[in-house]
Amino acid sequence: MARSVALRRYNRAIIGLSLAYAAALIGANMVFKGNAPTGPLAYSIAILPALPIIGMFGAIGRYLSEEQDEYVRLLAVRQTLIASAFALSIATAWGFLESFDVVGHVDSYYIAVLWFGGLGVGACVNQFAPAGRAA
Repeated sequence: MARSVALRRYNRAIIGLSLAYAAALIGANMVFKGNAPTGPLAYSIAILPALPIIGMFGAIGRYLSEEQDEYVRLLAVRQTLIASAFALSIATAWGFLESFDVVGHVDSYYIAVLWFGGLGVGACVNQFAPAGRAA
């Protein structure tokens, strides 16, 4: 099956943003392990690893708007909806468990990790459930 222009563009963007994320995370960790900055500089450096992740969400949105094959777009939309439901459900449940001191605190950036894991769950659903039926 030939890959669409939109999918090729998406793949390039995700690879580039993944490399940028790794560089930003390693760089920020190195800065904060040394003589940690304070004030606005600390905020600026600490937010750097989040920017490529935000860019990945934008790349996914761009792909969904540019994909011309309606069936492929339907599968991608369903995959992202499943990822959203997966991540938000776990984050919500964990938040209540945490608020009642049943579990420990987990940093909120793990919600994005859950979401990307949810893309894998969505891909499995797409593999095994026909697109005409609800997941």
